Amino acid sequence: MTGEAITWQATWASGPSDPPCLADGPGALVEADIAAPPATVWTIVTDVSFGAGVSEEFLGATWEPASPERGRPAGPALAAVFIGRNRHPAIGEWEVRCFVHRYSPEREFGWVTSDPDRPGAQWWFTLMPTPTGTRLGYHLRLGPGPSGLTPAIERMPDKEPRILERRVHEHGPNMVRVVEAIRTASEHQDS
Repeated sequence: MTGEAITWQATWASGPSDPPCLADGPGALVEADIAAPPATVWTIVTDVSFGAGVSEEFLGATWEPASPERGRPAGPALAAVFIGRNRHPAIGEWEVRCFVHRYSPEREFGWVTSDPDRPGAQWWFTLMPTPTGTRLGYHLRLGPGPSGLTPAIERMPDKEPRILERRVHEHGPNMVRVVEAIRTASEHQDS
């Protein structure tokens, strides 16, 4: 049995700007119902390299070693750190440090990029038990800190809303592919 259709919806975080700006935290959400229990889905969403095989931008990730003197555990765990590798046709390949800031087993797993106090982006999964398995949410919020978008916004401040809207919509298809792959892997593993 497979879950319901995936929906993708661009959302804008509440903010004082009109039109929205990076500081407002524009973002996206993809949700799907998965015919597998949260424990099964959890093992996949906490594998930080999982989406590399299906996303056109994400190339993979590796956990940094634990650093007890800095209070950093080995991942996946709250405050763990990993290095994500990405590629985009307009800017090439890059790496980014990611800091796990949401960790509630079988409920929520998420990370921020670049700077934990002023992230360039926030990504997180939510898992909610349903009568037939799990409702998985995959969330993105851009900003409020600097990111790869910052140089374009600084060069063309009058086009910031358009730049942000395009970037959110660019992430959408990749997010859908990742959620579809998580659903397939979870349902296959649980069958």
